[in-house]
Amino acid sequence: MRRDGRLGIGIIGAGRVGPIVGAALAGTGHALTGITSGSDDDRVAAVLPGVPVLEPLEVVRRSELVVIAVPHDELPGLVSGIADVSGWQIGQLVMHTDPGHGIEVMRPAAAQGAIPLAVHPAIAFTGTTVDLRQLQAAFAGVTAPAAVLPIAQALAVEMGCEPVVIAEEDRAAYGEAIATASEFSRSIIGQATSLLREVGVENPGGYLSALVSSTVEQALREASGPVDPPIAL
Repeated sequence: MRRDGRLGIGIIGAGRVGPIVGAALAGTGHALTGITSGSDDDRVAAVLPGVPVLEPLEVVRRSELVVIAVPHDELPGLVSGIADVSGWQIGQLVMHTDPGHGIEVMRPAAAQGAIPLAVHPAIAFTGTTVDLRQLQAAFAGVTAPAAVLPIAQALAVEMGCEPVVIAEEDRAAYGEAIATASEFSRSIIGQATSLLREVGVENPGGYLSALVSSTVEQALREASGPVDPPIAL
């Protein structure tokens, strides 16, 4: 780590999440060492201009913090695969962004001296710079060993999020909640727009926009519960 606390950060995962997390952290002064190749390198280059595209092991070799943003089912194999070739480094921070995994999935990296962190920014990523604005109003589910929890929280804050600590044993339930909110919302909106299209509404998404937004906002307020009034002195 540099004296000013800035890190050399490498990104494994060039989908919608990894480049945006990298851009958010780079915006606070961290240096990006590289990112792995993905299905749309042009989009990644637009978000992270000048950042070299590297193989995963080279990203790990060059980085003080490795951000892993890959699909849920790929994460265990990726972490153990790098461990199999002794790729992780002592004292290296390794942070994944998956909601359903905590730090247990990082055990092979931790066994080689790496420091595991799980930080999930709770937004629906588009993979574009629009996400950077969304992060400023978002929360992040944070799981880490107690000794390094402040580091995970600080990284969440640097991304623009408000960190919320999720216990390791609660991480699966947290992931289920995130999946339920995301997938159910998409499914219901898909059904509703399909029905409107069938009855001749030309722009069903636009037609439902205000209704869905206001309904969701009201439901979220109700779920949050009433705010207790201040106690008079």
